[in-house]
Amino acid sequence: MAEFILKDMVRKKGIADQFEIASCATSREEIWGGVGNPVYPPAKAELARHGISCDGKRAVQLTKDDYDRYDYLLCMDNTNMRNAKRIIGSDFDDKLHLLLSYTGENDSIADPWYFGNFDRTYSDIVRGCNAFLRYLGY
Repeated sequence: MAEFILKDMVRKKGIADQFEIASCATSREEIWGGVGNPVYPPAKAELARHGISCDGKRAVQLTKDDYDRYDYLLCMDNTNMRNAKRIIGSDFDDKLHLLLSYTGENDSIADPWYFGNFDRTYSDIVRGCNAFLRYLGY
């Protein structure tokens, strides 16, 4: 959800050309035979309620090369942080952060997989993305 919320935000601000935004998993749970699952239907529906499409997205896993490719690696929770560190190794350039850390909180995004509350997850991600963009000066 975060990939598409952030893409929507930068598009609306007219700064999309300054960003490369992508999301990935830190596990292979949603990838079978080299092909990732599409976005979970309730997450897709929550995005659609806000006029955001995620059509065509399939799960991919974070790779060590992603550390060199991206300026920021934003994680939704501490489990993802731990898994990302395991994949990328040391975070020498301080690129790895919890998304909500930009709000001044050290909290995780509410995981709808466990709570079923996709609107709360959406709200958490919007708060985090807004704070991240403010951090960047937008």
